[in-house]
Amino acid sequence: MIRELPLGVYIPGDTWLHRLGAALKFVLLVVFIIAVTVLPTQPWHSFAALVFVLVLYVWARIPARVAWRQLVPLLPVLLFLGVFMVWQNGVRSALTLLIGLLATIAAANLLTLTTPVEELLAALDRALAPFGRTGELISLTIALTIRLIPLTLATANEVLAARKARGVGFSFSAFGIPLVIRSVRRAKMMGEALMARGAVD
Repeated sequence: MIRELPLGVYIPGDTWLHRLGAALKFVLLVVFIIAVTVLPTQPWHSFAALVFVLVLYVWARIPARVAWRQLVPLLPVLLFLGVFMVWQNGVRSALTLLIGLLATIAAANLLTLTTPVEELLAALDRALAPFGRTGELISLTIALTIRLIPLTLATANEVLAARKARGVGFSFSAFGIPLVIRSVRRAKMMGEALMARGAVD
């Protein structure tokens, strides 16, 4: 069963990082991502950024087990990217990019671990308010995406449970096809409901 997912966990706390405003934390995250993407030229530069994020995890009193479970689902993708980058750019450049990517993912997870989703969405609404109707649609799209993550997780677990009940082994096609069909069906129903309420043009 799939039990952990990014954006799925909030750890309550009273640290300075928890009390910092959601909008400011989001801006700082964007600045950090840009800096880690542009500045590092050596693996130790990216490693220093990763250590900085890990210090923030300790400061925010995030349990190591929770932090690790947030990262585990992304490890296969990172491994694939790492092999590809070594093939394309060599070991040193690959390490610089991969460690930097790991640092930015950990920083993004830290944002959601220390900030309730409701606060993030409220900050997003305020930031996009000056853009009128377009801002509302962007905010609605992001909100729906975040809200659908737990539903997609539940659907994946349902598919896995159904196959286990039938005594059938795992296969990507038998898992992926029902998951895609159910997800598309849910998206269609949600789109029809939004159109009926005049939420979209």
